Amino acid sequence: MSASSLPSFTGDAAPYGGGDPYADYRGPGPGGFPFAHLTDLADRRLGAGVIAANDEFFAERENLLRPEAAHFDPEHFGHKGKVMDGWETRRRRGASAAEPHPAAEDHDWALVRLGAPGVVRGIVVDTAHFRGNYPQAVSVEGATVAGSPSPGELLSGDVKWTTLVPRTAVGGHAANGFAVRSEQRYTHLRVNQHPDGGIARLRVYGEVAPDPQWLAALGTFDVAALENGGRVDDASDRFYSPAAHTIQPGRSRKMDDGWETRRRRDRGNDWIRYHLAAHCEVRAVEIDTACLKGNSAGWAALSLRDGEDGEWREVLPRTRLQPDTNHRFVLDTPAAGTDARLDIYPDGGISRLRLFGSLTERGTAELAARHRELGG
Repeated sequence: MSASSLPSFTGDAAPYGGGDPYADYRGPGPGGFPFAHLTDLADRRLGAGVIAANDEFFAERENLLRPEAAHFDPEHFGHKGKVMDGWETRRRRGASAAEPHPAAEDHDWALVRLGAPGVVRGIVVDTAHFRGNYPQAVSVEGATVAGSPSPGELLSGDVKWTTLVPRTAVGGHAANGFAVRSEQRYTHLRVNQHPDGGIARLRVYGEVAPDPQWLAALGTFDVAALENGGRVDDASDRFYSPAAHTIQPGRSRKMDDGWETRRRRDRGNDWIRYHLAAHCEVRAVEIDTACLKGNSAGWAALSLRDGEDGEWREVLPRTRLQPDTNHRFVLDTPAAGTDARLDIYPDGGISRLRLFGSLTERGTAELAARHRELGG
């Protein structure tokens, strides 16, 4: 007796819509925005914050940077009105009964400190659930200010603001995406909504541009971390959660705060490829499987290479991993390179990867030159 698949067989299932809602950012087309694979420089988990706003009557400015998708409860009202998961200002009015409408230049604003200074490649102004109360238009400006300036200092008139997104009409209950072309390093943004209204979430995608003087002062640091300029270049599987979670700050707090792949049904293995902060020397490795208990990777191996054309050199041989455990390895010989590859066997996941080392003379020089190019 034999059996065959019925015509109703649908093949592989798509990921459940849970986990990180921005792993596959909702936007035009099946692949989302072309810049959405880059680091969110305004991620609250990197230390970003909305440090001031001129008005937040209906909904707090801090909601703009919450990492999860905006939530809507149609029956949730407070003493000021409908409670919205975003930043919402009151309705603007004109100067008099003869002029009841706001002037063309009237607008609300919020100041955002980026969690990691960098080059902005794309911005998403998400008006999810704002249907009759979204702004008519938005604009975004960027500035580079050293240290930790106060809102008053940023608004003093002494700071040079560069337009990243000109005043542009936006849609309600939509992910409004803008490609940005500005080869400059930014530390702060000013988000404007014209004339008023609500924005659910703000995402600022780009490339981290760390301060080489700070990294040199640290000496030994995590050369793969997002906040230090590391990034994920590619991964074999992003089914349950994005690979970039593995180089976020801190330890995972729950299972989907790490990287987990679907179950393999072939004889291959899963992997992540990273670009490091610059050319550096790695001396110690941490592979954390926190919160992954029945689905952690069984084994892992780490390789480095020097440049895109370099050959991969294994620096940590295939090693058994334990569930929900932070594994630490000191390399017998320091290993230099610009890229790292973590292979896991056969599938599963890890929560964090830490590569501790320091910049080489070459890496220091290249990073300093890039910093100068970006106006640092």
